[in-house]
Amino acid sequence: MSRIGRLPVDIPSGVQVDVNGFDVRVKGPKGELMRSFSRLIGIKMENNQLNITRNSEEPAERALHGTTRAVLANMIHGVSKGFEVVLEVEGVGYRAEMDGKNLALHVGYSHPVKMEPPTGVSFETDAKTRQIKVLGFDKELVGQIAANIRKVRPPEPYHGKGIRYQGEKIRRKAGKAGKGAK
Repeated sequence: MSRIGRLPVDIPSGVQVDVNGFDVRVKGPKGELMRSFSRLIGIKMENNQLNITRNSEEPAERALHGTTRAVLANMIHGVSKGFEVVLEVEGVGYRAEMDGKNLALHVGYSHPVKMEPPTGVSFETDAKTRQIKVLGFDKELVGQIAANIRKVRPPEPYHGKGIRYQGEKIRRKAGKAGKGAK
């Protein structure tokens, strides 16, 4: 049996979970999420916990077991506490600033790149540490928006300039091979 899938998911106070067959709706102080799951996996609510079960040892069902439990746990965590991804802006003259609720990136183009947050996502910037925070209650959406911001100017290997995730290591390359030596 899946080690992750067999763990029950605790439901904190202030979070409501409605299981309607294979559709699960989670509502909490940060927002509301709804998702449909595979018919191969059973979801039951008992004693303020969600239990995920499967019917057989088929590889497809085994793969879905742990994934379903992880997605449910992320939904509950998101509506109760929320998620945050931190990006760092590196480079001379590169900066990020707020333009109302939109994000304006000045990263070496002739114009600032403006990004509008979708519903349920917000941005925060810190000019001193040159960080961008992407905040929201849907883990998938927060991660996708952070990836879209990084894609505007991915870090390059020669000088390390660009937008990177906090803690991301960039493999640096040497410059021209013959520079300075003959």
